[in-house]
Amino acid sequence: MPDPVSSIRNLGPKSDTVYGRAGITTADQLRTLGADVAYKRMLTAGGQAHFIGYYAMVMGLQGRPWNNCQGDEKKALRKRFDAIKSKTAKKKGHSEIEAALDAIGVIEINRKV
Repeated sequence: MPDPVSSIRNLGPKSDTVYGRAGITTADQLRTLGADVAYKRMLTAGGQAHFIGYYAMVMGLQGRPWNNCQGDEKKALRKRFDAIKSKTAKKKGHSEIEAALDAIGVIEINRKV
């Protein structure tokens, strides 16, 4: 049986549920997708954005304790988090499904070409 998402350092049982809603059910899937893609999928599937949860997951994928992120590294992760969050925010005037399809690249809405 494959290792669950919660087997990754810093991630608990709730991670199995929130990432599972996005179709990410194993630690290997999360590792393969990488932190940013996995987090974007989790948000698109209805998960809540929390910076600490994001960087704890990033640190866990590196085998590091969650509180090992500081200084410039933490600032850089904050920029990545903010970018992910802004890309998955519901687009004004569009349904949640349209926003989700836009987030995963199936359709494009509200973009200038």
